[in-house]
Amino acid sequence: MMRRLAAPLLCSSFFLLMACGSNNTNSKNPEQNTTAKTEQTSAAKQTYQVEAVAHFNEPWAITSLPDQRLLVTERQGKLKIFNPQNKQVLDVQGVPAVNYGGQGGLGDVALHPDFAKNHWIYLSYAAKGQGGSGAVISRAKLDLSNPNQPKLTDVKQIWQQVPKVSGQGHYGHRMLFGADGKLWVSSGERQKFDPAQNMKSNLGKILRLNDDGSAALGNPFYEQGGVTAEIWSLGHRNPLGMAFDRKGQLWVVEMGPKGGDELNIITKGENYGYPIVSNGDHYSGQPIPDHHTRPEFKAPEIDWTPVISPSSLIIYRGQQFPAWQNKALIGGLSSEAIVVVDLEHKPVKEVQRLEMKQRIRGLHEAQDGSIWVIEDGPNARLLKLSKKPS
Repeated sequence: MMRRLAAPLLCSSFFLLMACGSNNTNSKNPEQNTTAKTEQTSAAKQTYQVEAVAHFNEPWAITSLPDQRLLVTERQGKLKIFNPQNKQVLDVQGVPAVNYGGQGGLGDVALHPDFAKNHWIYLSYAAKGQGGSGAVISRAKLDLSNPNQPKLTDVKQIWQQVPKVSGQGHYGHRMLFGADGKLWVSSGERQKFDPAQNMKSNLGKILRLNDDGSAALGNPFYEQGGVTAEIWSLGHRNPLGMAFDRKGQLWVVEMGPKGGDELNIITKGENYGYPIVSNGDHYSGQPIPDHHTRPEFKAPEIDWTPVISPSSLIIYRGQQFPAWQNKALIGGLSSEAIVVVDLEHKPVKEVQRLEMKQRIRGLHEAQDGSIWVIEDGPNARLLKLSKKPS
């Protein structure tokens, strides 16, 4: 069982110690690894404050509605609406049944780009089926006509992982809409290794879909049809965070095996090599060749050994924290941190690590430039990072 520290809900803001470090490595050679070197700073030097505002049970994802209320998913199958103004939490009715267990359950939530008009939201979750379980995506209308009884209507499953397999791990199933209105999906290889290289499966891939779940025209393998047409890139293990930078480039974080967590630039049609190459090894101790041994596979921009266990990713665009603008903020599970990475200078490197002292499951930038953070596990806190008053 994963270790969790008891943490009571705070009634006022508290300050966390910030640690800085850098790590840019593409090798498992410990002499070539630059692990994060942390340096504690005094509270007086900190530029941010952290306020705990609510508790949720095994939250997995968070996003905001146009009125600044938050949608929060809980793995056991509940979708919540949280009002930051009065701290009210409401259950959304009509959520489809999920296959809860292991890493499975209710996963990500995303709003359609035209939500203000069509009220569509998208939910990813684990579902049972022939062969075992797999991630699916359903689209539904969020009915807010009764302010105290939100509900989903017109729920329709529009996508699924192929094939469904045994086990309850590595679903991936993060979702993100691009500027072109297409739905991007990260699909884990379900701890089965080989599907990441199998073009007849959409496991271990980054996918680009239309808003109805069908394969998008312009995908590199579109003409091959079937699930192959969905694929944008392949050779991924368990990608758990996606974000576009200001130039429209897609970045993805994924968990490596024993070592070798990755941050990748996603390029059309590229193969990222897993399980043929990785900068980590199998948990059994069996080595996996490093990326540099097979240059035909695209190597990560940065990888981490020891791991950070990346759970989520945003690229910050707000005004509250100028030092973080256009930088990646990565939620860390085992690292219990938010890892800040400079994307705009080569080599890409970690420049800061915010020590949160709890496993971090999700991040979301609010409209005012503050950052919402959800912890992992039961009785997890919703935190708000905002600029420290001068």
